Amino acid sequence: MQTEWKERLNPRRIRLIACDLDGTLLLNGAQQLRPETCGLIHALGEKGIRFFAASGRQYANLRRLFAPIRDEIGYVCENGALCVCGGRRLHAETMDSALGRAVIAEALQCENIEIAVTGAEKAYLCPRSDWFEDYMRRELRFDVEVVPDLLSLRQPFMKVSLYERAGITDEAFWQGRFSGPCKIVNSGNDWLDVMPPHVNKAFGLRYALECLDIPPEACMAVGDNDNDIEMLRYVGMPVTVASAKPAVRAMAALETDRVERLLSWMLAELEAGAD
Repeated sequence: MQTEWKERLNPRRIRLIACDLDGTLLLNGAQQLRPETCGLIHALGEKGIRFFAASGRQYANLRRLFAPIRDEIGYVCENGALCVCGGRRLHAETMDSALGRAVIAEALQCENIEIAVTGAEKAYLCPRSDWFEDYMRRELRFDVEVVPDLLSLRQPFMKVSLYERAGITDEAFWQGRFSGPCKIVNSGNDWLDVMPPHVNKAFGLRYALECLDIPPEACMAVGDNDNDIEMLRYVGMPVTVASAKPAVRAMAALETDRVERLLSWMLAELEAGAD
């Protein structure tokens, strides 16, 4: 694998890495980074390679996850609806409230679905099961607010997320019902995100690259799922993990079994080049 990396990738040409979390950097349902991850990202930053967490997760959650280096990295959050760099919000995209309420109303007809309505600062819940609030707060470590009625929510929001504990069972229904006015993507195995139709991770990443004056050709993106597709197409070096969906793997210039293994190799190559 490292021979293939050396043939296809020159780390000195990469100025930014945008990396998905669930299923990519966090494998097998993990909710914490590996001990070496933040050190590798920091070391690459010292070599001039910026790192952006590119995720369906919220900003506050990602800052907690990357706590040791939270002010060193950038964030493409909410599947591209929110972009933050250097502590500055570069862009926040909101969803049409009437359309969002239509999605919520439809989801309320499905008794197995829990709903999270995501604003820039927190996720709004009206839990239908006793365990859902605890799952969001304690396991996923999201900033949440419980409200009495999601349909009466007046705060602007970025997306509506649908969660099924055993995995999303009828994505085709949601695609058929809302895929025209909305963008609908898997975000992990158990979540389906419903967003404005033009929003995706590449949409969010563009704001960061324009701010930093970095061309897409000088970027690497790493992903595994449908919500990574536009980002992988957008950058010069698309990478997937071995466990990615087959259609997503087909887009990759490189593949790795573990993101940290690739980051470590890149760092070693950069250090060897400096000798």
